[in-house]
Amino acid sequence: MGPESAKSFPGQEVIPAAPICQSPAGRAKQEVDYGRRGKGYIFGALRPATGEAFTHPYKSRTAVNWADFLERVDGWVPAEVGRVYAILDNLSAHRATDVLLFALAHPRWELVFQPKYAAYLNLIEPWWKVLRSLALKGRRFETWEQVCEAVAKATEYWNGHKHPFRWGRRRRHRPKRLSGIATVPTVQRLAG
Repeated sequence: MGPESAKSFPGQEVIPAAPICQSPAGRAKQEVDYGRRGKGYIFGALRPATGEAFTHPYKSRTAVNWADFLERVDGWVPAEVGRVYAILDNLSAHRATDVLLFALAHPRWELVFQPKYAAYLNLIEPWWKVLRSLALKGRRFETWEQVCEAVAKATEYWNGHKHPFRWGRRRRHRPKRLSGIATVPTVQRLAG
């Protein structure tokens, strides 16, 4: 997730950066917040079968930091897991020499690169939206460390309430459609 910076993140209510001014119409105004109080990147891993997530902040998005994150994830994934499939986008840091050396040193890992412009195929993308909502939405951060702390708490909360994460499962929340006039008639079998 990133790049993120210490700034105000919009939510349901106004986040006052300064005392709220009232216009003649009585509308609340929010001061523009350009951030720039520190920035960085949040790297993350998701185990869809259990819903468990792992995040770690870094100051920059480099191949060295990515290889370090993969080492942390390797320690996080239980040893009894035989095969680890890491679904990655085509960022140049994901294909760097350090990452290829990591893959050679860890034979249970297989790096799978998704097609370009197909972020919807990666299950962590909708999870990033959930994490942003849990950690950042409706809050104002003064430092990058506060952002990191909020993400760590949100990840801890998620892992405390985790559930299997499946692609396209939100449809179960939709009401079932009533059949219309184009419904195929039911055929009854006759016992004979």
